[in-house]
Amino acid sequence: MSLASRCVFAVSLVCLSAAPLLAQESPETNRKVAGGGITAPGWQGKIDADAEKAGQTLADDKLALDGKTLQVTTGPAVTYWNPQNTASGDYTVSATFTEPKFMSLNTHPHPYGIVIAGNGLGTADQSYIYCAAYGNGNFIVRGFGPEPFQLNGRREANDAVHKASGPGEPVTQEIAMQVKGDKVSCIINGTTVKTLEKSEVVAPGKLKSTDGVYGIRFAHNTDATVTDLKVTKP
Repeated sequence: MSLASRCVFAVSLVCLSAAPLLAQESPETNRKVAGGGITAPGWQGKIDADAEKAGQTLADDKLALDGKTLQVTTGPAVTYWNPQNTASGDYTVSATFTEPKFMSLNTHPHPYGIVIAGNGLGTADQSYIYCAAYGNGNFIVRGFGPEPFQLNGRREANDAVHKASGPGEPVTQEIAMQVKGDKVSCIINGTTVKTLEKSEVVAPGKLKSTDGVYGIRFAHNTDATVTDLKVTKP
């Protein structure tokens, strides 16, 4: 085989091996959830800016309250909060997230998790940070200030994050964010998966403070429930 032929063959192999990954991570169109909107008393929300620019609204997502369980079904990615839920000083915000049918509305895993340090939520100047888990064993720590800023490797793997046995199967994550002294930590299923210096996140273009409103964050095209959302103090 000539050198040129070997080069073409090698490039072809690379392209073929990359194809499944590219297909798995290909962008999805945001759904529009039937009967959408917020019916959980006291709760508010805001979808991401790109979805707003595309003409979508909060009515394309759904947040409902069944007893003490929040039920979330998303089209566009969204952040939900109740303005009465605030935390300051040292604290831990936690909840249990259950995806009853992993990847039921999407072609690849999407995250959901805890929001803290919300200030100016719902405005063009909002800031907050979140820790979210994927049902395939990955997690993400990210913020808005108001532009998005990344705080760990996107879709970083950690053994503490539970994995669904397959699409359509249930998976549950206990997710928490903790502010303690000069540290901010993401805790999943009892394991600290990421710790940041407070100075890394309270800075120009990032958080205004670690004090603020707490809530929940869901990526697009996701269906899950949230139970036992609470704040605890040391």
